[in-house]
Amino acid sequence: MALFVAPASVLAQETTISVVPGGAPAGLPYADLADLVLSAPVIATVTIRSATRIKGAEAADVAPDHVRFYVESDVNTLIRGREGLPPRIGYVVDSPLDWRGKPPRLKKERMILYARPVAGSMDQVQLAGPQGQQPWSQALEDRTRSVAAEIVAPSAPPQITGVGNAFYVAGSLPGEGETQIFLQTADHRPVSLSVLRRPGEQPQWSVALGEIVDEAAAAPKRDTLLWYRLACSLPPELPAASTSALEAADATQAQADYRYVIEALGPCRPTS
Repeated sequence: MALFVAPASVLAQETTISVVPGGAPAGLPYADLADLVLSAPVIATVTIRSATRIKGAEAADVAPDHVRFYVESDVNTLIRGREGLPPRIGYVVDSPLDWRGKPPRLKKERMILYARPVAGSMDQVQLAGPQGQQPWSQALEDRTRSVAAEIVAPSAPPQITGVGNAFYVAGSLPGEGETQIFLQTADHRPVSLSVLRRPGEQPQWSVALGEIVDEAAAAPKRDTLLWYRLACSLPPELPAASTSALEAADATQAQADYRYVIEALGPCRPTS
């Protein structure tokens, strides 16, 4: 009975579903991994010591093809965590049944946890999202460390919250021109998109993180934090308010250039 004192305190928080062996994706898309790292003050590799199934009222909201466990794990490595972690932690996880319809065997499995601390319980954590527990691999650990380093870097791009004004300037030749679109950010740092068109050439677009747009500005590489900030935050179409001050022809060109950027970024997450 004493074992269930801890999960009761965790179940008071929002329960999340984790992915376990047998139901894990081959590899987390960059956007999913960035979501996890951004929402997880605590990231650690662990080895599961015990997994006790929770039944009854405390598992009433579990999906039909899942079972709920209270898990105790030994902490192997702390990847992120300002306050640190004790050697052993507990948490609640809803895990999918295996291909036979049976509960998975979690004991001794090595995992990476993306989690939040539970107030008042140093030895308890809450998974940060539906994929907050992932089977450990060196590749996933390395990717997690890389994303975490991008996020805390002084040069990390800000969160995009909206699209501001757009401007279009026609060039001296037919088909030549440049569109500049200013973005809104959570910390009010300037971010802008530029699309340059020249006759007979592919349009060139870039993003500037600053007040001045120089020739060194370029389009972000896919699966980087800047790409994620843009691809996962920008609306599919340029808002009408962004071009309200432009002449109709200039507004049409700005909208076309914005669509060009969205297509070049590609979808935030793979589409099936």
